[in-house]
Amino acid sequence: MGTFVISKRVSDLYKFEFVSRKGKTIFISANYELRFECEDTIEVLKHSIDKCVFLKFKTAKGKCFFKLMMDEKVLATSRKYSTELMMQKGIEEIIKYGAKAEILDFSASNSIFSDI
Repeated sequence: MGTFVISKRVSDLYKFEFVSRKGKTIFISANYELRFECEDTIEVLKHSIDKCVFLKFKTAKGKCFFKLMMDEKVLATSRKYSTELMMQKGIEEIIKYGAKAEILDFSASNSIFSDI
């Protein structure tokens, strides 16, 4: 099952990622000033995954990626995939597991490992 992971960027803004069952990042959200905005967006995604639109793109170097949109607003951008098939599998994983995915919050601390 996939997982939503909330964390902080170096700029102190919040973001969330959707991570696959195998631990690969599928997409990264836009920036959020407050953590609860991430949580709210995740909940909306989980309950309305069927209303999402996946716009597909190709870079100049031939890599594939998509933008996850809802109500004409870009919520997230995927990682770059080497093939269209791999990108499609990423999209299918979101559709299949997004509604059931758990939420992990790593935004409270810069390090998840204690000092030895």
